[in-house]
Amino acid sequence: MAKPQSLTSIGQSPELERRARMVKYTVAMTVRVICLVVGVAVGQGPIMWIAFAGAILLPYFAVVIANASTSGQSDSSPKAVAPTLVISADSFTSSTKESE
Repeated sequence: MAKPQSLTSIGQSPELERRARMVKYTVAMTVRVICLVVGVAVGQGPIMWIAFAGAILLPYFAVVIANASTSGQSDSSPKAVAPTLVISADSFTSSTKESE
């Protein structure tokens, strides 16, 4: 007999997972734009180089962070399995014999 499933043990729906990744990526790209504006506004100096380095390197890290944090959870969570109903042939033969 199959073990009953708990609804709370099922992972996030694909729509919610996609939305969470999009929010993380959007926040990271907003920080990137802020880095560009700070780099241009500051002028010369180490802060400009740090801001431009952040603007250049942030897209790679944004994708890695957005995808890595959700992929580990979805692999370990149990999947929903639809129950299957099995009817044996004996139940059909016994009911026809009784009706005769």
